[in-house]
Amino acid sequence: MMAKQKIIKTGHSLAVTIPSAFARLLGIKAGQDVEVKIEPETGRAIFTFSGNKQLPLSQNLVKSRKKKR
Repeated sequence: MMAKQKIIKTGHSLAVTIPSAFARLLGIKAGQDVEVKIEPETGRAIFTFSGNKQLPLSQNLVKSRKKKR
């Protein structure tokens, strides 16, 4: 999954918003810590979130498992 975001100004800082679909997929919420690794030579910033590590199950899988019981 990829998205193109704009950099916005918030107070005296710059910020990039995280789309709600990404936040749901990663299981992250406002206020959680994030580790940022900067790679100046490649222009990359790598973000590691402290939220859930397991991706949520699709609703279709959950429904089909409930029917089998």
